[in-house]
Amino acid sequence: MLSKIISCATFGIEGYLIDVEVDLSTGLPGFTTVGLPDNAVKESKDRVFAAIKNAGFRFPSKKITVNLAPADIKKEGSSFDLPIAVGILAASQSVRSAQLNRYAVLGELSLDGSLRPIKGAISVSLAAKDNKLDGLIVPRSNAREAAIVEGINVYGFDNLIEVVAFLNGEIDITPTKVNREEIFEAASQYTVDFAEVKGQHHAKRALEIAAAGGHNILMIGPPGTGKTMLARRLVTILPRMTLEEALETTKIHSVAGILSPGDSVLGIRPFRSPHHTISDAGIIGGGHVPKPGEVSLAHNGVLFLDELPEFHRNVLEVLRQPLEDGSVTIGRAKVTLTYPARFMLAAAMNPCPCGYFTDPYHECRCTPTVIQRYHTKISGPLLDRIDIHIEVPSLKYDELKSTQPGESSVEIRARINNARKLQLERFKSKRKIYCNAHLGSKYIRKYCSIDDQSQSLLKTAIERFGLSARAYDKVLKVARTIADLENSENIKVQHIAEAIQYRSLDKNVWQRL
Repeated sequence: MLSKIISCATFGIEGYLIDVEVDLSTGLPGFTTVGLPDNAVKESKDRVFAAIKNAGFRFPSKKITVNLAPADIKKEGSSFDLPIAVGILAASQSVRSAQLNRYAVLGELSLDGSLRPIKGAISVSLAAKDNKLDGLIVPRSNAREAAIVEGINVYGFDNLIEVVAFLNGEIDITPTKVNREEIFEAASQYTVDFAEVKGQHHAKRALEIAAAGGHNILMIGPPGTGKTMLARRLVTILPRMTLEEALETTKIHSVAGILSPGDSVLGIRPFRSPHHTISDAGIIGGGHVPKPGEVSLAHNGVLFLDELPEFHRNVLEVLRQPLEDGSVTIGRAKVTLTYPARFMLAAAMNPCPCGYFTDPYHECRCTPTVIQRYHTKISGPLLDRIDIHIEVPSLKYDELKSTQPGESSVEIRARINNARKLQLERFKSKRKIYCNAHLGSKYIRKYCSIDDQSQSLLKTAIERFGLSARAYDKVLKVARTIADLENSENIKVQHIAEAIQYRSLDKNVWQRL
């Protein structure tokens, strides 16, 4: 007997349909899985055998062949347990076949027949909808996530017995329904706020400008000055995610298997802060079949690199492509995948190895050569992609003891939203340009023109502080954002003056040690 069950798998972050064909034939009892399965799929035969027996069904004593089609794409994961089990029961007449072509079936089986959650539920739900299936059968713990997709009936079950009874028409299950807007609103609340940050008004202003223009930012200061605290609150002032952005971000986290239990959709922008010992595969993504790395998990959010010079040089260098393209392409011998990776880079570093150079309260024990070597750990091409460098000094006692709350994230975000609207309107006809940080040399000349007074100030800054050639474009882009925050159509001299302050590493103060 032959049966065919429709299932789904993920390729990158996109779902696609898989036909699970099960054939029972005479001969010595055996179980063979073909169709390029990985080890997790091959091991499913033991889980399926125990689950069928312990659920009270008869396991056929025949030669069983399972084919996963199309056979030229690698199949991985444990989500094929349930469709294989249903296929075996259908081929042995325990499940009526009339319903099988209406639903996509996915789920990992425990040995007692209960269902365990799977990865990528939202991606497979989109695939089932696109292929006009009537519904999707998944473990109950994945039902709310899959039901976020409108236009597809999602049925959540606890065990194999319930799935068989549903397919046989013995029980009636109501599809899982969710209110997308209500869930999205509830998930959009941050637990931190800029009002909690004491002092550091200059740094907070720089972060506001960075968020308004999508600029990457580097914070330099002694230990304990609040660099990490500021970075963690950067996502709270970015424009709120749209539902489309939230779904795309959720797909990445779901495929990676890090979506928190009970979460249906990510409503807040992701904040990823990998340790400096991370490998290049960890930051970009990798594996035999490449999985998303930190740059993709930070998509639509912030990637924060603390202690920037301590990261391995090859790790920092691989950031250059995603920072430039907004995506990352990972090639392996048998497969090449592209993951989205449009994020803001926020980084922090000490001014020297001991951390106390420029700190008035502590003595620095580092020699000029050691400090210079420490700064050269960050390559020029990476610095070229960071628009704002800001010094974060130690707090004074009066600032620490102050009980006056600072400006809230909501108030700051309102100004940033207005600036982003101006930029979206300005660049609406330009491909892949959504904010000032994306401007190339061609468009900088067009949208960042300045008057003679501003040109004179910028020339003086370049000659006096030794600003690099690349700093010229960075200053103009940041000045454009400052002007947008003030709702000014033209870049004025005060905007240029403030933008020059945000080029700490380009100033030759580090060479005059």
